[in-house]
Amino acid sequence: MSDNFFNLNNPDFYGTMIRFVINTIFLFILIRGIYFKYTKKEKFTFTFFLMGIMVFFLTSMMNTNVYIATAMGFGLFAIFAILRFRSRNFSLKDMSYIFTVIGISLINSLKLTGFPVLGVIIFNIMILISIIILEKFLINNNTITHMIVYENLEMLKSAKKQRILKDISDLTGKDILRIKIRKIDYREKVALLDIYYKE
Repeated sequence: MSDNFFNLNNPDFYGTMIRFVINTIFLFILIRGIYFKYTKKEKFTFTFFLMGIMVFFLTSMMNTNVYIATAMGFGLFAIFAILRFRSRNFSLKDMSYIFTVIGISLINSLKLTGFPVLGVIIFNIMILISIIILEKFLINNNTITHMIVYENLEMLKSAKKQRILKDISDLTGKDILRIKIRKIDYREKVALLDIYYKE
């Protein structure tokens, strides 16, 4: 970072502001236009926006060394990956979006000599188009997951999978595609199940 980075007459300052506007636009499309549309998880949108903004400014201020800036971005992702194993709030899909937010913010923050701004915009568009295609055609038609408490342990012992699915479908009013047993409490005679159904 140059000594006059915060000088308003410094061309690098205006260049950073232009890249920030570009980054904010694409983050909004990614988080609000794609992520929220397909997941309906409003509670993570603030986190994703703030993460993208912070990664952008941190890497912009370290643009004298692309290796350090990139390593720092992926280091942030590693921290959140560790947090993923300490919390069940983030699904693998959420982690993929976190990685994408960090990646887009890194791409937009780097000042690459001789590389056109239009090229960066094209890269952003390609990433967003790829996500839309994956969401529409490779995510099993927007399968939703919920955790429920299930009391019929005898049904879980049954080898008839269709009976279990039908019973849970009747209880929830959803067309259950599959279930996953998370935990069984034989003392309380209940089980925690992850149920999967289409939106």
